[in-house]
Amino acid sequence: MPAIAAAVMLGACAESVSVPDKPLLAQSFSAPPKGADPNACWGKDVSPAVIETVTERILVQPAELREDGTVIEDPVYRDVTRQAIVRERRELWFETPCQEDYTPDIITSLQRALKARGHYGGALSGQMDAQTRRAIRAYQAPRGLDSSVLSLAAARNLGLVAFGRQQGKN
Repeated sequence: MPAIAAAVMLGACAESVSVPDKPLLAQSFSAPPKGADPNACWGKDVSPAVIETVTERILVQPAELREDGTVIEDPVYRDVTRQAIVRERRELWFETPCQEDYTPDIITSLQRALKARGHYGGALSGQMDAQTRRAIRAYQAPRGLDSSVLSLAAARNLGLVAFGRQQGKN
């Protein structure tokens, strides 16, 4: 009996960490962006505002000087610290493959295409995992989209022709 109690107590000490799988797409459950095709799937990438702290020294009282220029009393300054927005928050909407397009075969093809371009070093698992998302970001960032959400344009550029609707179809 003491052995069972000890095992239960040791089991309680073990740290159980589960890493939640991030959603495949950053989705908005509201309407797509204004003027967008409502039948398309959309990704949204949000860049937070960049704020810097600025400290300025403000003259509160000027120096008091004699006629010959000798300082009677030093000037008095006050340091004022404020925050300034360097870059506003930005929302970028872009067309993406739809969630149902992400089959294990398509994800494996995506991983293979990213591997061939030197962005993916993992196994061809068919799983949209963190390593695959990092590779997507590495591929898209130099092309102007610093996001781990695969854009439809990037999917087409990678040769994943199964993504997207056919051109000219209603």
